[in-house]
Amino acid sequence: MEREKRFLAAHAAGHDRIYRYFRRRTADAATAEDLCSDVFRIAWERLAGSGELSVMVLFGVAKNVLRNHERSASRSANLLGALQAERRDEALNHDSPVRDALDRLSPDDREVLLLSYWDGFTSKEISDLLNTSATAVRMRLHRARKALSHIIHAQPPAEGAEL
Repeated sequence: MEREKRFLAAHAAGHDRIYRYFRRRTADAATAEDLCSDVFRIAWERLAGSGELSVMVLFGVAKNVLRNHERSASRSANLLGALQAERRDEALNHDSPVRDALDRLSPDDREVLLLSYWDGFTSKEISDLLNTSATAVRMRLHRARKALSHIIHAQPPAEGAEL
């Protein structure tokens, strides 16, 4: 009961100030509310260890919560930018002879090549993913490379395309 009383007192004393702190520093009210609720969740957890919950302690927690939010938002923006750049690159390279040749391979051959060359997995890792032996993966890779080579060399090169 004592913990609950201390929490309610800290909440009453600091909620509006903490919310305004976040509202001035975030894009929208919903984000400010979410961050504010994180501060009071952390405050509740701190009270389990019978810690002090002054308004200054709450602002210290709020500062850390905001810093974590900004780092997370930055990582998300960077990831989104990288994905958009990858999509643009894919759109530009859509007419690539290699991509066309890959599309003409059997799904199994394409998968083993992509896992090896695009995703960078070793034969052992691919064997674990495909539930087969590393020797079988190496054989499949050999056959897939050979099939890809035949498809590429059988296609007449597109105008201005480099292989």
